Amino acid sequence: MTIVDNEVELQAARSPWNGHASPEELDHWSRTAEDVAAALAADVLERDRRNVDPHAEVELLRRSGLLNLIIPAEWGGRGGHWESALHAVRILARTDASIAQILAYHYANLGAVVFYGSAEVQERLFRRSAQAGWSWGDSVNPVDPSLELVPDGNGYRLEGIKHFSTGASVGNAILVNAVISAGEDQGKFLALAVDHDRAGIEYLGNWDALGQRLSASGSVKYRGVQITSEDIIGEVGEEPFSTLVTPYIQLAFGNLYLGIAQGALARGREITLGRRNSWFLSSAETYAQDPLTQRVYGELDSRIAAVEALADRINRRFDGVIAAGGQLTAEARAEHAIEIARLKVVSSEVGVDTANRIFEVTGSSSAKSAVGLDLFWRNIRTHSLHDPVDYKKVEVGANYLLGEVQPISLYT
Repeated sequence: MTIVDNEVELQAARSPWNGHASPEELDHWSRTAEDVAAALAADVLERDRRNVDPHAEVELLRRSGLLNLIIPAEWGGRGGHWESALHAVRILARTDASIAQILAYHYANLGAVVFYGSAEVQERLFRRSAQAGWSWGDSVNPVDPSLELVPDGNGYRLEGIKHFSTGASVGNAILVNAVISAGEDQGKFLALAVDHDRAGIEYLGNWDALGQRLSASGSVKYRGVQITSEDIIGEVGEEPFSTLVTPYIQLAFGNLYLGIAQGALARGREITLGRRNSWFLSSAETYAQDPLTQRVYGELDSRIAAVEALADRINRRFDGVIAAGGQLTAEARAEHAIEIARLKVVSSEVGVDTANRIFEVTGSSSAKSAVGLDLFWRNIRTHSLHDPVDYKKVEVGANYLLGEVQPISLYT
């Protein structure tokens, strides 16, 4: 099987997304996400403790229409914008950050169909995905040894193991990145769309982290998995438009962390207002009336509001960036990536700080397991380690001082 170089086609590619979300669209998907979050809230702690793959939760996403949000209407989707998708991720993260993560990665994997695939591939996969309400997981972790595509007749055999394959075990389709190991196309790095139940795929179920326990991020082993031309999305390269998957996922992280902070603050407020006494040295009647308590809430609320304003601005701008398609320049891509890196820095720190300090104003009883306030801290502490925030600070600082831009990768 010969892989055609699609660099020229990608440079001329048109984006299937254009314009911006209307207030009506944003309101619709916000209310949809809030309804899903309310359903998830009913047993969020119990599900977190059970730590099993969230098949029922993904079905809830499917029934809500959120899985089809960004698929263009012409191909059977809901025709929504990325701003709406990112806001939905944020809303879900206020209640259940694990399911918010699965949804965020699902959108990234749908985006990859456009970033790497031809117009024909996009239409074929989007129509199938929209009709069946597919959930997309992935096996693309770039710090893992690459999966191999071994030439086999008219196709390939997929071999190897990928750790941190978010959503793969509960998805209908898996986005897989793999390198051709031999033949005339040796060394080419391909993106594949592989169905969940393909023979030779084994889901190891070994995700057992402190937080994000229901994000279905376990390892996947591939042994002799047959790959045909129908499974190939396209070649992974460095053309600016095709690399927007990284700025998007970092932007999704910023919204995820913001949502966790908002959820922790709201849960803390609920606990504080329920306390009917005050510290014995305080002159206030209740903890909520104590100026020291009010000071902490005032600081955290103000910092969260600042992060929210930044996230809202960048979310809206992303729709304009992605609409450029193959006309997107490296300079415009880099400028947007730096904006998103700034959000990653402040959302990470505000998220961790809020989820930590909220215990200071809710008292020792809030540390009880049944209260569940720890869920926010465990989730933000786990996911904020995805890639070192210090390197994002360096990325922003080097650009500010010297105009430097980091080399394109699946982390920058």
